[in-house]
Amino acid sequence: MQGIIHAVLVEWHSEPLTASRQAGELVARHLVPLPFVQSAECGGSVSPEGLEDGFEWGLVIRFASRDGLEAYLPHPEHLVVGEFLRTRAKRLVVFDLPMSASDSIEA
Repeated sequence: MQGIIHAVLVEWHSEPLTASRQAGELVARHLVPLPFVQSAECGGSVSPEGLEDGFEWGLVIRFASRDGLEAYLPHPEHLVVGEFLRTRAKRLVVFDLPMSASDSIEA
């Protein structure tokens, strides 16, 4: 069974600190408790490279399988967070990656 990494990047319309705080609270309240979410991390970039291209907030969720992602997408708790992001985001990107031993790169 192959896991999935679900990544979301957001550039806010306005008030990035407030929007980021509210988004983090919504993630903790609505997404973290879902049984098919293995882990969820969110926040602002800490990269020293400065290559964020205007994106101010990110979310990464790990699912054990594609079935978990497919259960998550229409779930009412996801829709609450998704609606908040869509209404507050100037730009939003979603990118899903497979997690597998052959795709992992070890340091």
